[in-house]
Amino acid sequence: MKARMRITFILFILFTLLLTACGSTNNEKNSSAQGQSASNKQAPAEKTIINIGIQGSTGIFSYARDKGIFEDAFAKAGAEVKWHEFASGPPHFEAIASGRLDFGSTGGTPVVSAQTGGVDFKAIAVTSDGKRNNAILLPKDSPIKDITELKGKKIAVAKGSSAFNFLYLVLDRAGLKAEDVQIIHLQPDEARPALDTGAIDAWSVWEPYITTAVVQVQARKLVTGEDLNIFAPGFLIARSSFTKEHPELTVLFLKTYEETRKYYVEHLDEVTDEFVKTKKLQREIISTVLKNSQPILSPITPEFAKAHQEQADFLYSVGAIKKKLDTSEVLESKYVEQALKELAEKK
Repeated sequence: MKARMRITFILFILFTLLLTACGSTNNEKNSSAQGQSASNKQAPAEKTIINIGIQGSTGIFSYARDKGIFEDAFAKAGAEVKWHEFASGPPHFEAIASGRLDFGSTGGTPVVSAQTGGVDFKAIAVTSDGKRNNAILLPKDSPIKDITELKGKKIAVAKGSSAFNFLYLVLDRAGLKAEDVQIIHLQPDEARPALDTGAIDAWSVWEPYITTAVVQVQARKLVTGEDLNIFAPGFLIARSSFTKEHPELTVLFLKTYEETRKYYVEHLDEVTDEFVKTKKLQREIISTVLKNSQPILSPITPEFAKAHQEQADFLYSVGAIKKKLDTSEVLESKYVEQALKELAEKK
């Protein structure tokens, strides 16, 4: 009898342990299943960041930033805009190469330099014919009267900028070579004090720095692109990987630019008032800069493409770049064509 009771007790203990083990296993399975279910849930998608480059205190991007125009447009598409300031065109491409910039606006010479350097980008639209954007400035008391008199003089310029190409063209028209002058590579914030103090004899530069120096310190224009009929288109630029991944946002960027541009050129007095208020600059400076800028938005037509190729060929011929380029490899009009088409259909 005692033996039978002992066996019954042992069986009871074993049965209890078995139930406990089964419960534990089921709990682990349930816990594991819940964990898998939680891990299979998609994390919230990260918001796309649109990085836009800006240079100068005036212009379409400056106006748009002050008004939050691109921010509003991209917010509707679930994206966020971040602005990045640059002193000139070439640093835009350094940022594109490192993936820190998606869009910007530069002259044609930085585009040539970037292609030479193998940066993965596209010029996606034309923003200017470039005729009135560049000039050679002199201190107000300079005795220089003709471009031939630049021989042996110290000339400041931002290397790789649109004014860099302009300087080489001016020298060529004067029958001079780069070796015949002293070219000093300075960004605008360095070159302006040098001009004011007479540390340099001339400055090759673009708007708004031209008008600012003329109005503020009575600098003189020795020659402009319009004087020499120099056709040098400027471009909107884009990081190639961004346009491929987000073609719809690229079109949105261009549509927003064009809508802003049209308002900008049709309301110059209002835009001038806005810049005078926000930038604390003289009305004369702002008004003159805006009139000289004449922004456009155009596909890269055969005429613009030819002018850009000629610019690259010229820079190669004078040794400013080290290899001959086929500039058509970085020119891409499909996005601006689509943007302009959608805007026309919207009317």
